[in-house]
Amino acid sequence: MPIVTAAPVLPPAGPAGAILPPHVRMAFGVADVEPRPVEWAGRRAWHCADVLIRPVPDNAVAAWSASVLDTLEVDGLRLARPVRSSDGRWVVAGWAACRFVPGVLEPRYDGVIGAATRLHAATATLPRPRLLDDRDDLLTRSAAGAFGERRLALDPHKGGELYAQLAQYRRPVRAMSQVVHPELFGAVLFDEVGVPALIDLVPCWRPKEWAAAVVVVDALAWGGAEESLLQRWAHLEEWPQMMLRAVLHRLALHAQHPEGSPQTLAGLERAARLVTAVL
Repeated sequence: MPIVTAAPVLPPAGPAGAILPPHVRMAFGVADVEPRPVEWAGRRAWHCADVLIRPVPDNAVAAWSASVLDTLEVDGLRLARPVRSSDGRWVVAGWAACRFVPGVLEPRYDGVIGAATRLHAATATLPRPRLLDDRDDLLTRSAAGAFGERRLALDPHKGGELYAQLAQYRRPVRAMSQVVHPELFGAVLFDEVGVPALIDLVPCWRPKEWAAAVVVVDALAWGGAEESLLQRWAHLEEWPQMMLRAVLHRLALHAQHPEGSPQTLAGLERAARLVTAVL
């Protein structure tokens, strides 16, 4: 579950536990630079001068993200620009690279939601990525369940019972879907003067208000956010139903996740109580 924490230095292990290969460093033009293992916004990466190289869990998503971030412009948001390999690829043997963007994770939740609003204004014209067709990963299933598009068999002790109770409050919405980033809570960094930066772009085809609501749920559940955060963004379209779908999404994910626990569920129970009060 996403938590805002300090960023310890990690040992250099990449895909399948491998050390960052020399041929990958060569491909991204930093063969002569000694890589420094770091944790960058909760993710393992290797700092090589002004380039950051990191393992990617999905080559297709990483290549799509790089192709968009290469030219995307977002007012008030720094972007970690992708770096091509010497032969023009965005991904080499399960590794991707980008320019280093300084910053750390901070509990600036209004800043994250503001960054999300500007980002999704810029991505509103992007076509639906074909790589989302027939996708069946945990996040996709959980979002589909939250929007009532899919029935999910959920462990009642890990959030399934609460999910079933809240699902009864779901009502139809008119908000349009577009390309959004569904995991912004741990993907926005802030520099020393508070300017946000985005480190990647994970595609999802959902309303932009829902993506903002997911940030609020994460912040309320695991980030120690004040209750007023929910109300400060109540001007967004169909906010109560978007908040409900965000809670359902996280409950579904929690109930299916092997690391779900009573401790992490307690945070979601708090978020659910607050959301129920505004329905």
